[in-house]
Amino acid sequence: MRKPDRLSSQPLYQQIADDIERRISYGEFPPGSLLPSERKLAEQLGVNRSTVILAYAELRSLGIIESRTGSGTRVSKYKWGAMPKHTPNWHRYVEGGSFLPNLPFLRRIREALQKDKALIDFASGELGADLSPVKEINTLLDENHYTGYLGYDNPQGFVPLRETIVSYLKQYRGIQTTESSILITSGSQQSLYLITQCLLTPGDAVAIEDPSYCYSLPMFQSAGLRLFRLPVDSKGIRPEDVRSLYKKHRIKMVFINPNYQNPTGVVLDAKRRTELLDVASELGLPIVEDDPFSLTAYDGTPPTPLKSMDAIGSVLYIGSFSKMAASGLRVGWMVAPHSVVERLADARQQMDFGLSVVPQQVAAQFLKSKYIRPHLERLRTNLLYKRDLLIEALQKELPDLVRFSIPQGGLHLWCRIIPEVNDSKLLEEAIRHGVIFVPGSVYGSDSGYVRFTFARPKPDEIVPGISKFASALRTILG
Repeated sequence: MRKPDRLSSQPLYQQIADDIERRISYGEFPPGSLLPSERKLAEQLGVNRSTVILAYAELRSLGIIESRTGSGTRVSKYKWGAMPKHTPNWHRYVEGGSFLPNLPFLRRIREALQKDKALIDFASGELGADLSPVKEINTLLDENHYTGYLGYDNPQGFVPLRETIVSYLKQYRGIQTTESSILITSGSQQSLYLITQCLLTPGDAVAIEDPSYCYSLPMFQSAGLRLFRLPVDSKGIRPEDVRSLYKKHRIKMVFINPNYQNPTGVVLDAKRRTELLDVASELGLPIVEDDPFSLTAYDGTPPTPLKSMDAIGSVLYIGSFSKMAASGLRVGWMVAPHSVVERLADARQQMDFGLSVVPQQVAAQFLKSKYIRPHLERLRTNLLYKRDLLIEALQKELPDLVRFSIPQGGLHLWCRIIPEVNDSKLLEEAIRHGVIFVPGSVYGSDSGYVRFTFARPKPDEIVPGISKFASALRTILG
């Protein structure tokens, strides 16, 4: 038999199972024929016996082979008889398709959080329960009962919500728009998905920040896009880099998170904002502005969005209810030219016939209620308190081992570990110590960076969480 490829991303046991199944289908192992014992096959292939045990277990689950004590392992007569009944090889289907799975680190984080509810969570990029306006939303639900028709709604989204967002964007973000130029989505990620699938073509080149949350979303690779980096420094991206990438690679679109950028927390410099819009205007280049964190500005003065400065319609603006109030409602929005909104609304309708009306109604009521301003003030105060707890803990526990810039808004702190460290080993050791985070390489950086989300853990978890992280780091550093 063919020895498995140890450099392949496919597990060894799965390679062995696939090879045996292929040989059975070719007739090399007829129905009822005896297969090598686990020990003998392991010796032939140069693998551990446990690997062969897993491979045979996979084939047994598909009904392809049978094992009986004293009789060994044989090809199933029933399955491969005169009238075979084939079970689909679901593994091949799962490995196929054009939509890629989440990155391995993110799948590991999700698995660990599901398995151990006691983990202190610096990984989940959302508000904790203590920061969400739960009481206010419950009050609104009690006071405003939905009496409309619970059928399919307008493909662009609930009209009262779009009208409310027009007023909200004008008041809080200085953006002038109309309800016909707004598309309601199930959050920022659906907005990005619709853009990559409907406005771009496989093979197109796009520019994204480096590091960037976009690197953690395989949807860009699933869409067949070529990604080119825009390095982020203390003032954000450099507009001249956009021009250079356009000349070299003919980029079709720029994706940017200019306000408290995820993961670095950097705010794009005011002068660079103007220059970026000038470059986009000169090149006829669309900019996708993802702006989920602006209203968390700790001093109460959010940075100006690019969209509010956009005089010619270069910017597609993405906003979200998730990072300011409640991620579970799954309400986001996009501001775009009406032709773009119509195209994306048509695509979204093919996916799900539109969002539930009820959470859209709740979001509309909250955004125009008396509760929103006090909530935002509380949110900023509490985020600032949590940020300071995190910084004090890092300075106390790891004064000579980490470096970071202090963010002035947002939910995250971007941290560089000074000694050389392996991301995978650090993550696993941290999980063993009872704390979890997102390795920086998820966002396209080199190994040795960490993103701490301080919005999710409770205040009394932050100091113990950093103590656990420090112990994990020192363990792997020896």
